[in-house]
Amino acid sequence: MVRNTIMRGLLATAAVCAVHTSATAGGLERGGYNIDLLFDPSSVAVESSATYVSPQRKLKNVQDIDRTDGLGSDGRNGGTTTADDAEGYWVPRVGVKAGFGDSVDCMADYSQPWGAHTKPGANWRGANENIETKVESDNYAVTCSYKFDLGKGQLRLIGGGFYQEVSGFKERLVVPASATPFGNGIGRLELAGDGWGWRAGLAYEIPEYAFRTSLVYNSEVDLDDITGTLDLRTVNGRLLNVFGAQKMPDTLELKMQTGVAPGWLVFGSVKWVDWSQLSTIPFCVVGTVSTCTTRSQVTSLDLGYRDGWTISGGVGHKFNDQWSGALSLTWDRGTSQGYGTLTDTWTVGAAVSYSPSQNVELRLAGALGVLTSGSSGPVTIDGISYGSDTRYDFEDDLVAAISTSLKIKF
Repeated sequence: MVRNTIMRGLLATAAVCAVHTSATAGGLERGGYNIDLLFDPSSVAVESSATYVSPQRKLKNVQDIDRTDGLGSDGRNGGTTTADDAEGYWVPRVGVKAGFGDSVDCMADYSQPWGAHTKPGANWRGANENIETKVESDNYAVTCSYKFDLGKGQLRLIGGGFYQEVSGFKERLVVPASATPFGNGIGRLELAGDGWGWRAGLAYEIPEYAFRTSLVYNSEVDLDDITGTLDLRTVNGRLLNVFGAQKMPDTLELKMQTGVAPGWLVFGSVKWVDWSQLSTIPFCVVGTVSTCTTRSQVTSLDLGYRDGWTISGGVGHKFNDQWSGALSLTWDRGTSQGYGTLTDTWTVGAAVSYSPSQNVELRLAGALGVLTSGSSGPVTIDGISYGSDTRYDFEDDLVAAISTSLKIKF
């Protein structure tokens, strides 16, 4: 029993160490999907967490390629050649888990799996590519599992569903202010959509050794009715209702952890995210066509992503009945392909857990990482052109994160 208690504390610390580093992953990932609370052995467990991430992405050597929509009369007479591209953000999560007998566990949780916020502003030479872009999401999920004895441990069958809302906007310079009598020439695309998804997986556990391995698949979320507006009132005096469709990516994650010595645990994970389906997303004017394509679009969101891969590993140690800690190293493959700033990321994470009693657990985690260098400019991916407005470079930059969580168990 003492060994099980020690390893449970280590498992919890390792879990929070891994969770907060995922908030620095590529694509539109923020908190991603996480069901670790489902494995808590308590009859009832309530957990809340908040992670703050502060990326530092500095753009330099900015060139305005398309001067017809750049700053100034010819695109050379205005705008800085540098910009701060990234904005800090919060990632909240709340979950409740309940056990029903010896075999069934269920969890309900709220999270924000996807998001992005870049704000280089209106005064750099890439304002025709981006002034500000923001994406937000809300995810409401229910996940259950059924476990039964198999060999030395227990096999767990996992299934569930979730409802997801995604919204956001993008502003960019459409024409120079001097070229229009209506205002500053800035256009704004604002969108919102929702959809349903499901998850399924397997897990095998040997509690005596704090061993657990799990494989969980999360389905696509089909946002088949994205609606919004294209505000061109400062460009040509028009406000257009637009529509489009897009699928948020499916994911597959393998996790493993095991005790290796008294009070010691090793853990690791491999995650794949289907970001490549977010390439160019066309939007059409309501009432013009029934199905929106790149041929009928009035505008589009251009991302040009490739699939994301995240590999993480670490070690945890139980110091005593109240305190445990963990260290992790995470590599995330960048999703940008010569357009955008989402290059590879290396992150070192650390977490500490304090349990003043068997019913309360407080955790604090931090991470420091490197956003690797690169450049963005005109590229062609699968026959589609990206980055025709602006070219720029960026060096290795830092990203930092801090996370706190509270768990109450009954």
